[in-house]
Amino acid sequence: MPDIVHVKYQQTGKSKSTNEYGMREMQQKAFEARTAQYLLIKAPPASGKSRALMFIGLDKLINQDIKKVIVAVPERSIGSSFAKTDLKKYGFFADWEPNPRYNLCTPGVEKSKVTAFLNFLESDEKILICTHATLRFAFDAIDEKQLNDCLLAIDEFHHVSVDGDNKLGLVLSSVMDKSTAHVVAMTGSFFRGDSVPILLPEDEAKFTKVKYDYYQQLNGYNYLKSLGIGYHFYQGKYTSAIHEILDENKKTIIHIPSVNSGESEKDKYEEVNRIVDGLGLLDYQDPDTGVLYVISKATGKTLKIADLVHDNQKDRDKIQEYLRNVKSVDDIDIIIALGMAKEGFDWPYCEHALTVGYRGSLTEIIQIIGRATRDSENKSHSQFTNLIAQPDAEDDLVKLSVNNMLKAITASLLMEQVLAPNFKFKPKFPDQDDEDDSEDDENTIKINGFKLPSSQRAKDIIESDINDLKAKIMQDDTMLKAMPGNVDPEVINKVLIPKIIKETYPDLSDEEVEAVRQHIVVDSVIKNGTIEEVGDKRFIRMADSFVNIDDINIDLIDTINPFQKAFEILSKSVTASVFKAIQETIDATRITMTDEEAIILWPKIKNWIAKTGEQPSIQSFDPQERRLAEAIIFLKEQKRKAQANE
Repeated sequence: MPDIVHVKYQQTGKSKSTNEYGMREMQQKAFEARTAQYLLIKAPPASGKSRALMFIGLDKLINQDIKKVIVAVPERSIGSSFAKTDLKKYGFFADWEPNPRYNLCTPGVEKSKVTAFLNFLESDEKILICTHATLRFAFDAIDEKQLNDCLLAIDEFHHVSVDGDNKLGLVLSSVMDKSTAHVVAMTGSFFRGDSVPILLPEDEAKFTKVKYDYYQQLNGYNYLKSLGIGYHFYQGKYTSAIHEILDENKKTIIHIPSVNSGESEKDKYEEVNRIVDGLGLLDYQDPDTGVLYVISKATGKTLKIADLVHDNQKDRDKIQEYLRNVKSVDDIDIIIALGMAKEGFDWPYCEHALTVGYRGSLTEIIQIIGRATRDSENKSHSQFTNLIAQPDAEDDLVKLSVNNMLKAITASLLMEQVLAPNFKFKPKFPDQDDEDDSEDDENTIKINGFKLPSSQRAKDIIESDINDLKAKIMQDDTMLKAMPGNVDPEVINKVLIPKIIKETYPDLSDEEVEAVRQHIVVDSVIKNGTIEEVGDKRFIRMADSFVNIDDINIDLIDTINPFQKAFEILSKSVTASVFKAIQETIDATRITMTDEEAIILWPKIKNWIAKTGEQPSIQSFDPQERRLAEAIIFLKEQKRKAQANE
């Protein structure tokens, strides 16, 4: 199946070059905001968030009267990212030198770690590193005021939420409310994959946000030229299908499905064995490192495979230690994992992230893709492939399968939005010259009828939260039913999207909602389109339109479904019977008609009748024609009800 997303990068080297302090581009941006009491750093995997925290933490200790730095990470293995680091030799004014005694990301019971945490607060030591769990347990034993004049840094911040059962969220709220502590929150994604917000709006408003996007990061590499995101659909057992796309010549991380998922074969150890057997013959397992040495069926060469699925802690510790010390491209070939090797896991040589089964969390997808997007001289292309069970029309679970397939494809559409180049949009005024053309570049697009945000609140949403808002829109159940093209694009753009914006930001005025709506729709349509140069003019191909960029207007953009491209690819990638099952499932769960949709469709119905001489047919194979026919039935029913009430 062709990639749904394929993005090319320019290898500028900018995101990896350093300034006189040894800071990369993202770290410079974060350091400029170092005096903020509450700082949120949103930056992709491998952009250097750990070292950015070191720079900020040391400045707060030395120059801002902060007495201690506490770093909390989601799991023990990530604690090594904050180990002793020499920064002075690269130009910074201090080194990061935590005392190993207060690195609590080590084996042991939480009770002893909480005791060490309390001892740290009473000691003269400056830096402590612990897990989120240790922070939660320690918080039960301290008063918030003991964190006065401390910096609390929370890595992988998307683990926090305002849910009453999320203890880390309660810890953060209490610290902000009852102490003078500073907070640095770091995340590669704000997409939790559920509807629970990470912070309450009033708490989030207190944070200074530093945003460094994925395109900036990947475009600024030295070696990576392109990234592909694609899907492969299978029937039967995934362990029989996985070798159709598993290329042993590419350094690959395989994430097998959760035991509770439909794709799982319910025995994770046997699944690993089948994957290994499909590759070749197990020669031996190194007793010191845990590496499996497998002689390839295809080439006869010896493959080095790491199994992170087995639960034996001693064996897992051995292989994890080996992977932490990988120094050469030849040290490992394939890693097989289940819940591990996602966040904070660093294997720069990885070329292919192969994930079996639908992942409900967009955060998890981004984290997995991030494993393959490190810059390394052994690769010019990175690939994410999702192996998804193909719906079976005879299966009672066809609805669930179709829903999972649509959600998986929707996630890839969002990733395209995140990974593609960013554009700046401005209103176009045909009868007057723009005064600020000096700031324009090839990524500035002027649009007739485009509305700029009139308030700082709307500007901040567009500047910092646009991808998070797109994620919410694309995970909405009603939107999911509308995206494949069975709902008129104008209904998607003018009715469904603004409704979700209002639900997300109830404080926005109608004018602010419209500005945010236009920006989301324009940004989505342009990023899903293709810009081409013909002579000295630029054209954009959007869905079925091929338009001179100088002639773009908001009314034209509102007639385009920004999410349809992936579903067109899907229709060419599965069998006719499977696609029919998908369409029938979507039809069976289609959204109900609303007054707003009927109002938008009425002029289209009149145009249809004028053009064809017939009314739209409810039996049509064209989903949009069927929707027009449904609108006629809806309007007749509304008219009947109105007459009955007279």
